Amino acid sequence: MDHVGKALWYIETHFESEFTLNDVAAVAGLSKFHLVRAFGICFGKSVMRYVRERRLTEAAKQLAESDHGILDVALQSGYNSHEAFTRAFKAQFGVTPDSIQRARSTAAIKLVEPLRMNETPTPATLEPRIVSKGPMLLVGLKKRYSDATSAQIPAQWQTFQPHIGNIEMRIGTAAFGVICNSDDEGNFDYLTAVEVSAFDDRTPDLDALRVPPQTYAVFTHDGHVSEIRRTWRAIFGRWSQHTKHKLVDAPQFERYGDNFDPESGNGDIEIWIPVH
Repeated sequence: MDHVGKALWYIETHFESEFTLNDVAAVAGLSKFHLVRAFGICFGKSVMRYVRERRLTEAAKQLAESDHGILDVALQSGYNSHEAFTRAFKAQFGVTPDSIQRARSTAAIKLVEPLRMNETPTPATLEPRIVSKGPMLLVGLKKRYSDATSAQIPAQWQTFQPHIGNIEMRIGTAAFGVICNSDDEGNFDYLTAVEVSAFDDRTPDLDALRVPPQTYAVFTHDGHVSEIRRTWRAIFGRWSQHTKHKLVDAPQFERYGDNFDPESGNGDIEIWIPVH
């Protein structure tokens, strides 16, 4: 069972109990940083969002099928009040707990059933090269995303393209998509950038990031840029489970090299994962 599979197993066997993201990460064998990233890549949602959705789904079933009061169900689901439970329930399903209890049915709402283990992506065979790189100075556009908004990243690249030719002291022709500053809810910063030899205050509308010296496992993505999630899944699947290298909580990035064609979406694409 890979890291994400272990996380799923723990959630489904413990979601009626109180636990934290740290607890899930410990069972999965990853840091919180990498578990949130891996789970989001595989399933399109954060770990704790999935936990909330599963708890509220089981709560909806209880309301429809039993005589338990709403407050009793709320407390069993980890909510301290009727009001907090009702807000969360309505945010997920668009209806109140009372309406489900009165209808004695969940037919009107979309339940979140358990993710099956065989739905975790089958990892591809990847053989990264290990690269040590000195500090990197990156300049570009940064935007914060959630699991619900990450599909907007290609639009950020389109917005960034006109800036590239105007960035002073650029090193090489590669462009970088940097993932950093993630939180427990799966939100993260994404920086579309180029590398520079020094920061220039003549571009105040752009963001700057200094990446410290780091060792990376570098993976080649074979295929169209739209399929890059497949390679990310493979990295956090069997490779991360069996590698002798330890994943480091540091910025990860996609590198679009000299032979990458932004018009066709094909060419030189790599994923750089910090390790030691």
